[in-house]
Amino acid sequence: MITQATTEDVSSLNQLINSAYRGESSKKGWTTEANLLEGKRTTEAELIEIIKDKKNTILKYSENNQILGCVLLKRKKDELYLGMLTVSPELQNSGIGKKLMQKAEIFAEELGLSKIVMTVISVREELISWYKRKGFVDTGAREPFPVSEVFSQTSNDSLEFMVLEKRIPQNDVSLAPLNTDFE
Repeated sequence: MITQATTEDVSSLNQLINSAYRGESSKKGWTTEANLLEGKRTTEAELIEIIKDKKNTILKYSENNQILGCVLLKRKKDELYLGMLTVSPELQNSGIGKKLMQKAEIFAEELGLSKIVMTVISVREELISWYKRKGFVDTGAREPFPVSEVFSQTSNDSLEFMVLEKRIPQNDVSLAPLNTDFE
């Protein structure tokens, strides 16, 4: 089931996100960044700030009261920013990421937003290919990779973000109430 995360979910989300992106546990999945970065992907403090910001929504995918996937959705003017798409390393390729992406598209459509944008580290070719198969295109825009006290770069690659986007077809949802229950 996909529902909106709350501050009560922060500890579980933090553990899930960090286990999927960094460290040894992330190497069980194909979305690891362990060969590029070490340290944390996020912190509980950052997740609390994200959840408390009304422009943000974190959707969580749960089974048997365990969070197995999540995605951050941030409203920015006429577009929806998608970030932190995460699936437990042991369950990657099980369809959870696809379900979260579908809910993100529904969310954008219900808000009347014309596109979803995201940034992906440009050297992550396999991940970029996955997003392209989901309809995202490279905009040609690049953004600098941030410096952080929470993580450090382990590769010699010069890292930058590639900006991807997907246009969302607009139906007339102006008469429909915004659905916040994501089942």
